[in-house]
Parts: sequence; structure tokens; C-alpha cells
Amino acid sequence: MKKTAFLLALILFFAFTVNSKPISAQVDRQIQDEIIYNILVDRFNNGDFNRDDQIRIDDPNAYQGGDLQGIILKLDSLIEIGVTTLSLSPIMANAEDGYHGYWIEDFNSIDEQFGTMEDLQLLIEEAHDRNMKVVLEFVPNFISSTHPIASDPEKEDWILERNNVSTDWGEEAVALNQENPEVQEFLIEAAEFWMNETEIDGFKLHAVEQSSLDFLEKFTTKIKDQNPEFYLIGDVLNEDADTEEIINNTAIDIVDNPSLYQSMSDTFSELGQPVSDLYDEFQENATDSDLLYMDNKYTDRFTQKFSENGRNSLTAWTLALTYMYTTPGVPSILQGSELPMYGDASQAQKLMQFNSGDAELTEFHNRISSLRSEFPTLVYGDFEIVGSSGAMSVFKRTYDGNTMYIAINNDDKAQSVAVDGIESGMQLRGYLGDNLVRENDKGEYKIGLARETAEVYVIQSDAGFNWGFIGFVGGIFLLFVFVVIYLSRKQKKREAKNG
Repeated sequence: MKKTAFLLALILFFAFTVNSKPISAQVDRQIQDEIIYNILVDRFNNGDFNRDDQIRIDDPNAYQGGDLQGIILKLDSLIEIGVTTLSLSPIMANAEDGYHGYWIEDFNSIDEQFGTMEDLQLLIEEAHDRNMKVVLEFVPNFISSTHPIASDPEKEDWILERNNVSTDWGEEAVALNQENPEVQEFLIEAAEFWMNETEIDGFKLHAVEQSSLDFLEKFTTKIKDQNPEFYLIGDVLNEDADTEEIINNTAIDIVDNPSLYQSMSDTFSELGQPVSDLYDEFQENATDSDLLYMDNKYTDRFTQKFSENGRNSLTAWTLALTYMYTTPGVPSILQGSELPMYGDASQAQKLMQFNSGDAELTEFHNRISSLRSEFPTLVYGDFEIVGSSGAMSVFKRTYDGNTMYIAINNDDKAQSVAVDGIESGMQLRGYLGDNLVRENDKGEYKIGLARETAEVYVIQSDAGFNWGFIGFVGGIFLLFVFVVIYLSRKQKKREAKNG
């Protein structure tokens, strides 16, 4: 039996083994190449149980135990789903119960609940060893009401009367006056501290729409002067914010696009919503400098939203991820989306439930992220819509002489779209479902998809049937049959001899 198992394993190995490549292995990649995974540190994973003094699991407004060591323990699983950049919530020392990171009391130290500077250095080192980058969320607008600055009578002009925040943590936050040159210098020095003391790769700037544009320009210019390759990401709290001025007048690389988020979330959470609506939104409000996300820590989870409409998790996320990973912008995933986790806005920050994972969804994350990493066309290519039928659309991306097509059918029935401009004698090869589109009798290339499916195609020469591959598979099958017959006869002889 052992010999049989070995031979069968050997046959299957040669028949089905494929090469796998690390995601975005190049060290000098640009932010457009990244797949960002957003971690709310306290709600991710508890890796050091010696730091549980402030933990109250039953209180959603208290620390739950996630820490830097817990992130280190999960790096390999994040590699598996194609993550290339970690974006950590603020880790600076916070006031009591400041699990979210926005009640900062000391910009130059790590909250003891999360770990030490050595833990952060180890996390960055381990991430870099896996070709992953690490971004820290930096809070330039707010401090805790218990910060020494807030009660210093000599710094009254450092503080604004209102903080313009309606979140749960807003009442205990004090807004900084970024028009004050001393405040500007204070914040720049705090940012430079983390750049000088660690090997971090960037900052996510919290609530950039609430910052002074003059301050943002000075701050981001200073950061880029020190390190031109340093990532600067703009986080947006107000969903109605206009970020055009920020993109045009600062050195920020990419910014949240709440309008595009809403359109993507609405489209893929409900069967039958036309995918073409997303192209209209792209033309009107989107740029190549957008973060693409389906939810964040302040919204209902996307999984919650589509499940209320009766959609299947694998189906809805397949369509959404295909769009996010193949259209202009940088995909950004909220922790737990890969499991997937449920919850409305009040529950979106629950501790990660790692034991609830979906193997098929994990595999799709890996496959679609690998495609994005493999083909620069999906990152940098020009973007246009080819055609639509019902709730299905086909998009075209062209870069450096290469063309790819992305087909997404959000309809409740099969649909097809004819593609023009492809020369005769070619074929479209699909990478997600191994679909193949050949020229028909009318000289058309018609992409057809079953309901609620997606495909990503490349153009290649139509070589007809791949007889080499067919012969290889046939040979493997014959070898398998031979081994089974041989072992069966040998077993019968052994039984006859013993009998």
C-alpha cells in the first residue's frame, strides 16, 4: 500500500504541479503595484498574552488584545492572499482604552498594549524578508484630551475649539491648529522620529480632508525630501469630501475615494446591478491615484451588505476583487475580508475570527493577486469599456503594446459581449476560469460568461488544440492505468500464493 500511495502521489505531482511566484517580489516597486491590507492592531491577533492588563473582551470600547507580535505570527497567511503592504492603525501611546489609536498622549513611543519598539522593528524586518512593506497610520489632526499639550496654558493657540469628528472616539479628541507654525514643526518632527528610528515604508495620513492644505503641502514635501520613495496615503473620514485639491497640491501618492467605494459596494452587493455604472463613476470621479476598497472600519462590512441581499460570499467577493485588482487604482483590503467577516458599522471592528476562513475565497485572493502581480497591464494600462450586455461589462486595458480584457457578469443569467479590434487568427485565453474565446464564423470574438462570474483574458495566437498538452495528459492517464493494473495483478498473485 505504501508503494501504491507513493506512485500515485508521484504521478499526481508531475501531472498537476505548477510554478508559483512571490507577489511583487521586486524591492523598488511603486505604490501602484501594492495590495494593501489594513490592520486595526488591537482587533487583529493576540500574540503576547503578557500584555493583557487593559483587555476587557466583553467591552467593545476597550482593548481586545491584538498586538505587534500577533501580526508577525500571521504574515505567512497574508502572503498567501497576495498582500504586499501592511497598513497599521496608529500605534503611538494612547490614553486609557484608546485601542483605535486616536487618543495620542505621546507621539514618540509605542502604546504598551501593542508592544515595544523592538517588536515593531522585528515586524518590519520579518515583513521585509517576505517582500512586504509596512505603513503606519499617522494622526496629524488630533491628540487626546489628556495629552500635556491640551492643558498647557502656553499652548492655547495650538488647539482648535472644535474637532469636527462625529465618531465614537471624537469626544475625547482635541483638534490641533495646523495653521500654527509651531504645531506644524511639532508634527513634522514626530513623523521624522518614526522615519529615523524605524525602517517603515510610509504613512497613512489620517483624515486628510480635515487638515490644512498649507500644512499638508509642507508636511508631505518635507517627508518626500527626506525619502522620495516613502509612501504617503491619504485617509478620508468625510464621505462627501472633495480630495481633488489634496491630490493636485500635495505630495500624497494615493487617497481614499469614498464616491467610488460607494458605487463599487452598491454594484456588487446586489445581483443585477450594471457593472457599466462603475465605468461611469470612474470617468466622472476617479483617477489612477485612488484607493479601491469595499469597506473600512467605519462602514458596514461588504460581506454583511451583500449577504442581506442573498448573495453568496465567494460569488460576490470574486466579482468585487476582480474589479478592484484589474482596474486603475490601488486595492485596499480591510482585515477579515478574506475570511469573510460579517458585521454592521457597530460590529465592523470585532476581533478577527481566524477559524472561520473560507478555503475557496482564500484561493481566489491568491489567484487574482497573482494575476495583478504578473501583468503590469492590469496596473498601469489605459482603461476603457468595450461593451455591455445586461449587467455584464467587458473592459480593456492596454500598456506597452499589450492588451488585456476584463469581463464581469453581475447578471442573473449568462451574457455575452462582442469584442472588436482583434486581428484574425488570435484567441483570448482566460486566467481565472481557463475560458477560451476564438474567432467565430462572422470574424467576431464574443466573450460569454455564465451568471455571476468573471474572467481576465490575454490575447495570443490561435494554435488550435494543444496536442502537446493533450498528449502529456493522455500519457499520464495511461501511466496511471498501467500502474493500477500492475499493482492489481501483483496483489492477486500474492493472494493466490497465500491461499
